[in-house]
Amino acid sequence: MISNWWIEQRQNSWARLDGLTRQVESAGLRSLNGAELREFGLLYRQAAADLSAVRADPAAGTLEAYLNGLLSRAHNWIYSGRKTGFGTVVKFLAREYPRIFRKHFRYVLISFLLFAAGLTLGVLATLARPEFMRLFLGPQMVSTIEHHKMWTQSIVGVKPQASSKIMTNNIGVSFMAFAGGMTAGLFTIYLEFFNGVLIGVIGTACAQAHMLKDLLSFVAAHSALELPSIFIAGGAGLRIAAGLLFPGVLKRKDALALAAGEAVRLLAGVVPLLVVAGLLEAFLSPSGAPFGVKLAVGGTLFTGLCVWLAEGGRRTTQNESA
Repeated sequence: MISNWWIEQRQNSWARLDGLTRQVESAGLRSLNGAELREFGLLYRQAAADLSAVRADPAAGTLEAYLNGLLSRAHNWIYSGRKTGFGTVVKFLAREYPRIFRKHFRYVLISFLLFAAGLTLGVLATLARPEFMRLFLGPQMVSTIEHHKMWTQSIVGVKPQASSKIMTNNIGVSFMAFAGGMTAGLFTIYLEFFNGVLIGVIGTACAQAHMLKDLLSFVAAHSALELPSIFIAGGAGLRIAAGLLFPGVLKRKDALALAAGEAVRLLAGVVPLLVVAGLLEAFLSPSGAPFGVKLAVGGTLFTGLCVWLAEGGRRTTQNESA
C-alpha cells in the first residue's frame, strides 16, 4: 500500500524530473549542463523504480498514470539518439496505438453510448411526432427525402473536391469532440448525442419514405471507419474532462496535462482512419457499385479495425514481459 508520506517524500524528485523534461522539451538537451544531464538520468531511473512500486498498489491508478506519462516524456529525450521517420509512425500505429485504445476504451464506450442514446431518441421522436423530423431537418432536406432523392448525388460529379471537403469536415468534427473536453466534457457530450439524434432522424425519415436501402448503400462503406473515429475522438475529449474534473492525488494542472497527453495520443490514430473514410465517401459510397460490394467493403474494414484495436501490440507486450 502506497502511503501519503511516501508520496510526499518522492514528489520533489518527480517535480524536478518534470522541470528538467520541460526544459529539454523547450530548449533541447544542450540546455542542460553536465551535472544536470547526470541528474536527469538519475531522476529518470529513480522514477522508473517508483513506478514499479506504485504498480503493486491497485488503488494507485492515477499516480501510476502520472508517473508513466512523466517517464514516457523523459524517455523520448534520454534515448533521443534514435532516428524517427515513417517506420516510427508505422510502429506507433501497429503496436502502441492499440494499447492506448484499450487503456482508454471506457471513455470510447461512453462516447458510443451517448451517440446510441441520441440515435434512439431521434428514432422514437420521429416515429411519435413527424413534425419533429420536419423541424429538425429543415424543409429542404425533408422535401428531398419526400421526392425520393438522395442528397448525396451532388458528390458524384466532383469527387476529388468532395473528398477533400469531406476529410476536412470529418477531421474538424473529430477535433471539436476532442477539444470539447476542455468544457468539462459538456460540448463533447452534446456533439456525440446530437450526431446520434441526427442519424436517428434521417434514418427513420428515409425508412418511412422507403429509401432506407438507398441510405444504407451510401453509408455502408465509409461509416465503418467514420463512426468509430468519431467515437474515439469523443473518448479523447472525455479523457481530458476526467483529468480536469477528477485529478485524484495530483494537482489539477498536472492531472490535466497528463490527461491531455494521453488524449492526443488516442486522437492520433483517428486521422488516417478519416482519410480512408473520406476517400470512400467521395468515390465509392455515392457510386453505382452494387450494395453488396459496399457492404462487403464496410464489413471488411470494420472487422480489420476491430482486430487491430483488440490484438495490436499484444505479442510485443508478451515478448517484453518474458
